[in-house]
Amino acid sequence: MNLALKQLLDTHDGLAPLALRVPAGIIFMAHGSQKLFGWFGGGGLEGTGQWLASIGLAPGYLMALLAGGAEFFGGLALLIGLLVRPASAVLAITMLVAIFSVHTGNGLFMSNNGYEFALALLAISISLATSGAGRLGLDRLLIERFQPGVT
Repeated sequence: MNLALKQLLDTHDGLAPLALRVPAGIIFMAHGSQKLFGWFGGGGLEGTGQWLASIGLAPGYLMALLAGGAEFFGGLALLIGLLVRPASAVLAITMLVAIFSVHTGNGLFMSNNGYEFALALLAISISLATSGAGRLGLDRLLIERFQPGVT
């Protein structure tokens, strides 16, 4: 197995990442689907893009596509445990952008549209970027498939 690919797929052997991956994956996919498809009361690419442009993140449509894509497909990657390290890194960057461009001016608490929820998702993303998918992820199965004897 190529060293770069092994490093991308490498994971700790425990079950703890599963407890972070599944709920975070669902949350990220839901938020991404709001931005991309307008599901769950979201604005879709057009509405989200207009809003992002109005707060200075231009071009808004492209920013909506990038944020929505990162959240939806990154969330899917977390949910199934595939390429968890790079997906988590992209999601961490997405959360940093959200925190500093949208939420910091509102303080910590969610009740004021603050950054506490995005901060929690950032912490989960960083944890998964360092641990990998864990024992019950597709990354683990791929490593075992391409490197017999690795457990």
